[in-house]
Amino acid sequence: MAPAKRELTFLLADPERRLLRAVAARLPAVVTPDHLTAVGVLGALGVGAACALSRVSAGWLWAGSACLVVQWLGDSLDGTLARVRSTERPRYGYYLDHIVDAFSTAVIGVGVALSPYVSPCVALGLVIVYLGLSINVYLESSVFGVFRLAYGRLGPTEIRIMLIAANGVLAVLAPGPTLYVVANATLVLLGVGMVATLVARVAQNLSRLAREEPDVRTPHTSPLGATRHLGISATA
Repeated sequence: MAPAKRELTFLLADPERRLLRAVAARLPAVVTPDHLTAVGVLGALGVGAACALSRVSAGWLWAGSACLVVQWLGDSLDGTLARVRSTERPRYGYYLDHIVDAFSTAVIGVGVALSPYVSPCVALGLVIVYLGLSINVYLESSVFGVFRLAYGRLGPTEIRIMLIAANGVLAVLAPGPTLYVVANATLVLLGVGMVATLVARVAQNLSRLAREEPDVRTPHTSPLGATRHLGISATA
């Protein structure tokens, strides 16, 4: 499987790419992309655990933000390191990325669902929608050969920054009914926007496929017409 062409349009794509390449070029040879993938998974586990532990103390949200940085480093740097060293394994890396991303998203979502700030139904619903957006990206890369990680100008890096900012706000506010309602209403509105974005993108993709692969209809021929075409009498 040839690697899909990467098309990164989110706001921080260019500075992030330069930073990651600079870091990757300076990593010792003993560090491999698989090691960084493991770091990303550990970061996601840390985020989920910190969110769940925020029931004990809001201070755990600061630890969750630190783990988000670790998760970003491992998740974003593993592929960059492989490209810098020309050691990409398209088929292996492609499927491993899917599995790791789905697992990390689920772990973080479960942690958020266990926090005192968000309804479990809202948190897990948002995870499902996010996974739907991710699956659509993977389908696009397989069908069109273009890996478009972002939706508009927002990509995973911007989402992590927003989560870190939200953690900072929640860490200094005491949990309560008003904060609970505001947090859930905000996430519901975000989820509605994500669903609308997914529907629009899927419709755009289907329209493109319809133009590139028009429906070719085969004329229907009755059995009697077929026998006449072959010169066979129906009464013979």
